[in-house]
Amino acid sequence: MSVHQGFEGQTVMISGGLGDIAQATALAFGKAGARIALSDITPLDEAESRIAELRKQHVEVHYTVVDVRDPEAVAMWLIEVTSLWGKVSIAIANAATVTMKRFQELTPAAWIREMEVNLNGSFFLANAACRHFVETGIHGNVVFLGSWAAHAVHEALPAYGVSKAAIRMLCQSMALEYAPHGIRLNEVAPGYVNAGLSRSVWNEDPSQAEAARLRVPVQALIEPAEVARQVLWLCDPQNKHFTGSTLLMDGGLSLKR
Repeated sequence: MSVHQGFEGQTVMISGGLGDIAQATALAFGKAGARIALSDITPLDEAESRIAELRKQHVEVHYTVVDVRDPEAVAMWLIEVTSLWGKVSIAIANAATVTMKRFQELTPAAWIREMEVNLNGSFFLANAACRHFVETGIHGNVVFLGSWAAHAVHEALPAYGVSKAAIRMLCQSMALEYAPHGIRLNEVAPGYVNAGLSRSVWNEDPSQAEAARLRVPVQALIEPAEVARQVLWLCDPQNKHFTGSTLLMDGGLSLKR
């Protein structure tokens, strides 16, 4: 898949913007000429080091503290970004949390938080962006960061799997409604990514990383930059027939289920 480089002058919003995949995606879009609006729940002073890294790579980036569970906060973020840079054309629903507990240990509070962040937060950003696209006549794109856990049961993190399965249906349902407006919504569903919580665990115990790698049929873990390339590819305007689609990139893990 070749990546379209013509994102010059476009504005991209990315939730969960301080995470490894979000940072890789911001860098990829930035190198392709886009301006990047990141949000996360980390205070600005603590987030500055990650933002500075992007600026060193000549990425035009703006950071806002946003709790995606709050629809008003998401709406205000969109207003802030459009006031700063004008129209938004791409939104990446990336913010997520994961609770590594089975149902028997999972508290109601943990379940609610997982659904609020992963599902509600994705909906609030995606729908706000799509309404903006309709109002401004933009043939925009939304990409949901999903997971192969949406269709393959993961006993150790069931709430996460349920939330990602719901995001897949959210993507398909919204894609159908917004398609007549020239708006496309798609999902990237990775397998084992060397990022976030997994990266922390694997860095502490490389043997677990190797065991995970060997479980993957292609014998490789996914790097954040590889996920970012697929996000950009889905947003390429030449891919106008892709909407409501899930781009599964799990190295064949699903084939073993």
